[in-house]
Amino acid sequence: MSFPQSRMRRLRRTEALRSLVRETTLEPGDLIYPLFICPGEGVRKPVGSMPGVFNVSVDEAVREAEEAASLGLGGLLLFGLPEAKDEQGSGAWDENGIVQQGLRAIKNSAAAKKLVLIADVCLCEYTSHGHCGIVKETPDGWTVENDPTLDLLARTAASLALAGADVVAPSDMMDGRVAAIRAALDKQGSADTSILSYASKFASAFYGPFREAADSAPQFGDRRSYQMDGANLREAMREIDLDLAEGADMILMKPAMPYLDVIRAARERVDVPIGAYQVSGEYSMLQAAIAKGWLDRDRAILESLVGIRRAGADFAVTYFAKDAAKLLN
Repeated sequence: MSFPQSRMRRLRRTEALRSLVRETTLEPGDLIYPLFICPGEGVRKPVGSMPGVFNVSVDEAVREAEEAASLGLGGLLLFGLPEAKDEQGSGAWDENGIVQQGLRAIKNSAAAKKLVLIADVCLCEYTSHGHCGIVKETPDGWTVENDPTLDLLARTAASLALAGADVVAPSDMMDGRVAAIRAALDKQGSADTSILSYASKFASAFYGPFREAADSAPQFGDRRSYQMDGANLREAMREIDLDLAEGADMILMKPAMPYLDVIRAARERVDVPIGAYQVSGEYSMLQAAIAKGWLDRDRAILESLVGIRRAGADFAVTYFAKDAAKLLN
């Protein structure tokens, strides 16, 4: 039937009608809030390039967790800023490492029962050179060595699981790291710890502000030899297939908004839970436009997250998580 019998606007007439026929929903429980944990006590250091984001000490992280739980968020994604760094990133698997301390503290709080605690697994925040693995000099310069890095990533994941992580999330993009982590978790009796693999993590300009937040900028070169080329969709699907074959329970797509087609392709390909990370550059870009008055703050926050969900993500990691939950609640 055509106009005037068919009138698409009939179901848009009131908010109640629009709500009734809405195809994509967004709830606080769909959102994961990233936290950057640093040494000290009572520390709440602003990240200059990310308004509203802070480096927080363990005690402040517990307060953040309690607020996140009260807002009904799905969980937290934890990153660490260690007191010292070295070439191998040994602080990443230290029993008393900063994220391990944060995990134990949050697990001992009332918030623990309401939140999924996800621990990022990577070495870049802990290495003196800022790369995600062991660096080796070669006649042609330098390279990040894949296979020797796997043991360190596995040790890190195992340490985080013992400290209380419900989920470990390898973000390094080394080949074979999911299998190495699964083996290490199972060997120590952490078979119930889930793996959320950053299955397709692209080498992106949108990570810039994060490197300030996590103090993880490479001291030389870049990460293009291990993070994915942003032009390659089919390669992303191969990465996903391989990570799932190695034992990943869930996959995470990063970045989100510039790669919505990748999220959609992944959703059509696999049945496992899919998350998408609305990364620091996406957040800061929106915050800058909001500060200028160029975007309606509340609508822009929610619309950006609904778009990620509509593309096929089951959940979104976002620095807007608390703000969005307040709007949704």
